[in-house]
Amino acid sequence: MNRQELHTMAIKAREQQASCKHKIGVCCGAGCISIGAEEVLKKMQEDVKARGLESEVAVVPTGCMGPCNQGPLVKYLPENTIYQKVNAASVAEFNQAQLVEGKPILSSLIFADSRTKPFINAAEDPFFHKQLKIALKDCGELNPEDIDDYLVHGGYTALSKVLFQMSAEEVIAEMKQSRLRGRGGAGYPTGFKWETVYKYVSDQKYVICNGDEGDPGAFMDRSVLEGNPHRVLEGMAIAAFAIGANKGYAYIRGEYPLAIKRIELAIKQAKKIGLLGSNILGSSFSFEVEVRIGAGAFVCGEETALIASIEGKRGTPRPRPPFPAESGLWGKPTLINNVETFAAIVPIINNGGEWYSEIGTPKSAGTKVFALAGKINNAGLIEVAMGTTLREIVYDIGGGIQGEGQFKAAQTGGPSGGCIPASHLDVKMDYEALVSLGSIMGSGGLIIMDEQSDMVDVARFFMEFCMDESCGKCVPCRVGTKMMHDLLEKIYMGSATKLDLDRLEELAIYVREASLCGLGASAPNPFMSTLRHFREEYENKIQPEVQLVKGI
Repeated sequence: MNRQELHTMAIKAREQQASCKHKIGVCCGAGCISIGAEEVLKKMQEDVKARGLESEVAVVPTGCMGPCNQGPLVKYLPENTIYQKVNAASVAEFNQAQLVEGKPILSSLIFADSRTKPFINAAEDPFFHKQLKIALKDCGELNPEDIDDYLVHGGYTALSKVLFQMSAEEVIAEMKQSRLRGRGGAGYPTGFKWETVYKYVSDQKYVICNGDEGDPGAFMDRSVLEGNPHRVLEGMAIAAFAIGANKGYAYIRGEYPLAIKRIELAIKQAKKIGLLGSNILGSSFSFEVEVRIGAGAFVCGEETALIASIEGKRGTPRPRPPFPAESGLWGKPTLINNVETFAAIVPIINNGGEWYSEIGTPKSAGTKVFALAGKINNAGLIEVAMGTTLREIVYDIGGGIQGEGQFKAAQTGGPSGGCIPASHLDVKMDYEALVSLGSIMGSGGLIIMDEQSDMVDVARFFMEFCMDESCGKCVPCRVGTKMMHDLLEKIYMGSATKLDLDRLEELAIYVREASLCGLGASAPNPFMSTLRHFREEYENKIQPEVQLVKGI
């Protein structure tokens, strides 16, 4: 297929969709599937057919719509109304109201835009109105298992633009201008990373998509892969063109079977019509993508361990330099970005780097996807502009703390991150601000805790996770995390003294400074941040020192 044929195919797909007056999307992300979404989808298709409306109404599965704890979710288009907690038994009622009578059922309505007024004012919606979806755009609306639906939403036009209107240098310049930073946790400038790999001369280069998302409570990358896999593939192809690679690997966490299924299907669909493979769109550019499945090792999220795993070796980190940009997969220059980073590439190419750079803060451009979980009313997947305050996320988007609880802390960055106390609720969620509080952005896990949470127990939980997930290659991490966990356990059980706490603080520095990779280096973070902001909770559990009196 050439460029003109892609354009023709997209037009035909749009015309086919335009023949339908309505589109009903049933969220079939992993969360909604777990509570009956597939049954709702089947019943919805049956009900539409029974009404004789199958030529007018398209019923499709979609990816995550956002408010995960309110599923199964159903979206009606073009009205753009979203209903929560829909079950198979109520499908006929919803279709009668929405398709026949044209009136939404307000008791189950979770979102409606201005086109649905006067039924509801979208500006008063507690979950959606402060979000800005770029990486998640079209998730929850298009069918992730249908490449035609992706083409209808402008899919692969960015790749076409790059292949026929831009040079590799121009693509990299656009990425640098966007100020996009890697969304995997480190926040390294994406354009500079691409430029570094581009400058190395080699007969072979690789692109790797890191989908080995392992932080407790995190599900951002999983949802993107489940909801819009072609967006990720298109981003990978653009990156490959920019750095001069012709081979890519999507490394996906093994516990994500639906994400794996959909990315594999997307690869097959793209190859079938010539959007992957040899001479894409009739150009001289060729690019192949393979899926590699992780075996459940958290450490394989670290780039050198991930590379070792793809090569068929034990997934353990290696010292750097050399960095993967110079000597990565099989010793060749390799570009590694995570899922969310690749999902942001297409809109940057389509809208320009300057457009993206104007979103967010001066040092943290664009948007960030967060997995909002814990003691929060509106748990789920959100995307906000960098610089949005934690207060806005918790009380506007999140709808506040569950029950009568009061906000106590937010854990960001997973096992590598730290806790933000209530006194810093107005912190702007960007890279620099979080580091200043002893936390990190991380990949985007955001766990909300109320006053019932024991911060010593929180630190103990994350230290146990790091201890279990240590690959054991270096002593500071293998032994140090075990010693730190034992001391935290001793403090939590009320049998420690101040000397134990002092030893724990000293040990945290050793583990952080001497560990080989980021897992060990960041393992002390939850302890150090909770000690910094909640020291009294540690001191309250410590036994008083035994006073020795001479002569007794």
